[in-house]
Amino acid sequence: MIINLLALLLFFSASNVAASTVTLPEPTSQAFCSAVQAILADTTLSSSNVIFDDMPEYRHSKPVPRPLSIYQVVSYHQRQPIMVSCKVKTADHLRAEYGEKAAGQQKYCPHITRLAQAQAVAELSQAGLTEAAVRAKAFVIEDNEPFVTGRSYLASFPLSYQDDSGRVHINTPGLQTDWENLLFWPLPNSLRGQTYCHIATVSYLKSLATQVMTPGMMMTTADDAPTRAK
Repeated sequence: MIINLLALLLFFSASNVAASTVTLPEPTSQAFCSAVQAILADTTLSSSNVIFDDMPEYRHSKPVPRPLSIYQVVSYHQRQPIMVSCKVKTADHLRAEYGEKAAGQQKYCPHITRLAQAQAVAELSQAGLTEAAVRAKAFVIEDNEPFVTGRSYLASFPLSYQDDSGRVHINTPGLQTDWENLLFWPLPNSLRGQTYCHIATVSYLKSLATQVMTPGMMMTTADDAPTRAK
């Protein structure tokens, strides 16, 4: 499906948009990773996003710049989507393919999680759940260093954890192989110019903030990963 991003231009292409003004699409929609592509690469290019319902297909997928094709899978806890995994293209690869004006400054996976955090805080506040909103605002969004190999990106990890002081941390693992980075020139082109992210959903952050769920959820990309609601 081709996602037309023109309607989202004011939200997703401006680099100075405040996090609190951005509403991310529903995590199970094709618009989600298309929005991630638009935000992280600061681009208005339309993308074709395929959502997989099994993890092996997602693991083996690789985005391409022309036509701009990206990939998504959703991980569930019972019926609740708790994490979205996106594979999108880097800003520098889009510029190389479509011209300098095709993309702006590269952003990274933690940026999307901070948008989700701001959205969770806003929704909790609007619902009158003031204490939960305060908890969500206090979450520490980790600036995890992006991996450079698919094996590392696909390894199991805790989506959240609680430190010794009681603060809740949200992990933001990803992969970044910039197209113009000399370190990656020996790699096949299919492995270059890639941005991969694992992103906690707004609903998961709200569940942590309302204490319906506890920190420590382990995520996996194994064949039996829960990619369908139960």
